[in-house]
Amino acid sequence: MNLVVPRVHQKIEIPVGMHPLVVTVGDIARQAHGAAMIQHEETVVIATACMEVDSERGEDFVPLICDYRENTYAAGKFPGGFIKREGKPSEKEILTSRLIDRSVRPLFPKGYRFDTQVIVSVYSASQVYDPDVAALNAATMALLFSPIPFYEAVVGIRVAEVDGQFVVNPTLEVLQKSPLSLFVSGTVHGIVMVEAGSNEYPEDRMAEALLFAQRVIQAQAERIMEAYRQTGLEADKLKVEPPAVPEELMAEVQARFSERMRAALQTPGKQAAHMAVEALLKEALAEVPEEDEERQQAVKRALDQLKRDIVRRMIIEEGIRPDGRGMTEIRPIRIEVGLLPRTHGSALFTRGETQALVTCTLGTAEDAQKIEELTGESFKRFMLHYNFPPFSVGEVSPLRAPSRREIGHGALAERALLPVIPPEDQFPYTIRVVSEILESNGSSSMATVCGGSLALMDAGVPIRAPVAGIAMGLFTDQGRYRILTDIAGEEDHTGDMDFKVAGTRAGITALQMDIKVPALSADVLREALYQAREARLFILDRMAEVLPAPRPDISPRAPRLIVTYIPTEKIATLIGPGGKMVKSIIEKTGVKIDIRDDGRVFIAGDTAAACEAALKMVKDVTADVEKGRTYLGKVTRITDFGAFVEILPGIVGLLHKSEMAPYPVRDVREVIQGEGQEILVKVLDVEDNRIRLSHRDFAPPRPARSERPRPSGPPRERSEHRRRRPPYTRPHRT
Repeated sequence: MNLVVPRVHQKIEIPVGMHPLVVTVGDIARQAHGAAMIQHEETVVIATACMEVDSERGEDFVPLICDYRENTYAAGKFPGGFIKREGKPSEKEILTSRLIDRSVRPLFPKGYRFDTQVIVSVYSASQVYDPDVAALNAATMALLFSPIPFYEAVVGIRVAEVDGQFVVNPTLEVLQKSPLSLFVSGTVHGIVMVEAGSNEYPEDRMAEALLFAQRVIQAQAERIMEAYRQTGLEADKLKVEPPAVPEELMAEVQARFSERMRAALQTPGKQAAHMAVEALLKEALAEVPEEDEERQQAVKRALDQLKRDIVRRMIIEEGIRPDGRGMTEIRPIRIEVGLLPRTHGSALFTRGETQALVTCTLGTAEDAQKIEELTGESFKRFMLHYNFPPFSVGEVSPLRAPSRREIGHGALAERALLPVIPPEDQFPYTIRVVSEILESNGSSSMATVCGGSLALMDAGVPIRAPVAGIAMGLFTDQGRYRILTDIAGEEDHTGDMDFKVAGTRAGITALQMDIKVPALSADVLREALYQAREARLFILDRMAEVLPAPRPDISPRAPRLIVTYIPTEKIATLIGPGGKMVKSIIEKTGVKIDIRDDGRVFIAGDTAAACEAALKMVKDVTADVEKGRTYLGKVTRITDFGAFVEILPGIVGLLHKSEMAPYPVRDVREVIQGEGQEILVKVLDVEDNRIRLSHRDFAPPRPARSERPRPSGPPRERSEHRRRRPPYTRPHRT
């Protein structure tokens, strides 16, 4: 089978935000089945879409690959590190790839089983806008204006709030100040995908933002669809017919297995229910000859359809869930904290058959992760990592690098907890939370949020408020719908929506929605938000029963950390020539010191005493010498005319012998016994880094002549050349 790539030239402007998105189709990458270029201010991205027409698969999923790449040259930069070439995708690239995938996957027709790849690359980055908005829109344009059976214009926008007003596609500078970052994609029919992070945003305000986004998206999607219809491309698209189950086979399967399938689905326990369903499948396949693969596939599809129909009918028509719960009922919750003795903080959160073991580790500023992106460099001091080992679902699989799913779930949980993390000036630690999923039957990312919040509090991190998360589900049928609280794995598999909401008692901190139907209305999402709030408050109450607030102090095994500020002009003084001064402080106290360009100094050590000692040294080194102030100094050098005294680390003044005592001092050693002696001195004057000192007010009484020290050095000898006075001769009288 060959695809005919149409040569259609289109230029479409999407006027959203301060700078419109300008779409160009048909002029670039003409060997691809579909290609589109979008320019957003000075950001330019190109998306391509290709399909393998001879690769039809039998599996019941869309074999779609979405890859997003950022080229460093797009921002006029070199790749960091030793190898000066782009390598494996960054976390930002993986998350944007998932954003594109989740927006377009639900819109492929049923029965589409051809290998398809969408590649989006950034070729110019303005560093004013995040390229992900342009990337998603370019990907959907490449699919729409191609022979691939993709029939909807998907528009993606980001919504922020500025002075109480919603803003579309804000700049990065505006986004940093906004309490809301809401990414929404949708079609003329409604919302398809939602990804949001917010600062304890109220449910009613979030619903308003979703409704606002839906109106903007629908207007622009209709504009694109009008341009698409004028091309006549729909007639050239590949026609896909979903695999149908013969009516007589479906009737036979329903008659023989309906009651037993319902009983199997209601078997207590995920593994037991799965085994019961598999037993029915084996029984049905046993009657089909092995060589009749087509019949075997038809039987599998028939039983799978029967299972889906039974679950959906139970929920929509009868209001009964497979495990017997009500629509808003949450599975049993069990919580333990502090169960790992050597970690800084730990928690075990179990909800039904989903269990997350979460740990918290505190580190210093050196442990912060450096992030290099097209929009600039930054340091990440809070990170959350999510691990999903195969044993959590009873499977066998080799352990590899984190999957896209693991990175995505970790990013969602991290975004949920980030708003309650104390700022660096209040809690200067680098924080790492790791979630190990020990078993999973739905909503493991939200279990990570709950366990992560508890682990942070167990570690003594003064978070602003505890955070909990819940996964909501949706089943729809011809205008009827049911919203489910705390969905399990089977409900996620057969339902129409996976809607995750996390937040505190005050409001939402993170939101994520994926759907399997063409679109949803904002009204349904509004209802799901309020139902999720009730569940979230219930879980927060259960968490408070175990650990109501952060522990009063951090773990004794965590490093002690102090932050102080020094004037930027004192940074060189603290470092010293060749790092001599700061190295001296580190050697004497055993701490780690990190000096920032803005004057912040991070002091980390194993004990509080070591940190306090280092802090005193830092303050002494960077302190200004005050005229008239008294210091306890140390004599560093003695000369014939006085002594040099170090009054602060690295700061030396001159104590002239005329200022050593209130009486004449012939020899310096009458007052100073030797180098290393500590004496009190008063600063008389500071001029051009020259410091004059006085010891007059602190000198002891003048010792008796017999007690005075003899002048140092060998005895003085009379000079042979010294002129002698002639003897006195009395004059004679005449």
